[in-house]
Amino acid sequence: MDIASLLPLTTARLSLRLFTPGDADDLYAYQSLPSVARYLYRPAHTRERSELVAAERAAQTAWRADGDKLALAVCRRDEPGVLGEVSLTLADARAAQAEIGWTLHPGHQGHGYATEAAAALAGFAFDTLGVHRLYARLDVENTGSVRVCERLGMRREAHLVENDLDGDRWGSEYIYAALSADLGSRSGD
Repeated sequence: MDIASLLPLTTARLSLRLFTPGDADDLYAYQSLPSVARYLYRPAHTRERSELVAAERAAQTAWRADGDKLALAVCRRDEPGVLGEVSLTLADARAAQAEIGWTLHPGHQGHGYATEAAAALAGFAFDTLGVHRLYARLDVENTGSVRVCERLGMRREAHLVENDLDGDRWGSEYIYAALSADLGSRSGD
């Protein structure tokens, strides 16, 4: 399935759309921050990396095979600019399982944007893409993402202790999940 024709997704305050190569500056503004990269277990982006990522995400519209990914720019409906992103990765096409994620510029956190965008994407995953099980993996110290998972109605299924190495810091991870029957329709307006 090519999902470009099904976008953008909208909520009361937000528009979730495909990235464009012109979003590289906005992407770099938050993906270059060590405080953001810390919870992603990778180095902060360089300007060049942000340009490459924006172009790659603009072209990612397939939803068929394991590993297919949809990354959407989170924008206010009434203002230009990218606040952050939400993403779905098709983890297992046969079992209809997908991983959901979100990253927001720290300057836009605390306003409910991550929850609003993730709820819209979860609804799209269940109602349109036919996902059966949606899960999120997050660093246990990322309390903002823990709250987003809980606001979405996801259940904590696992606590993996020191399962990943970020530089010289061991990170522990929570896995939250929900079935389509657990959350029902959560799509935007």
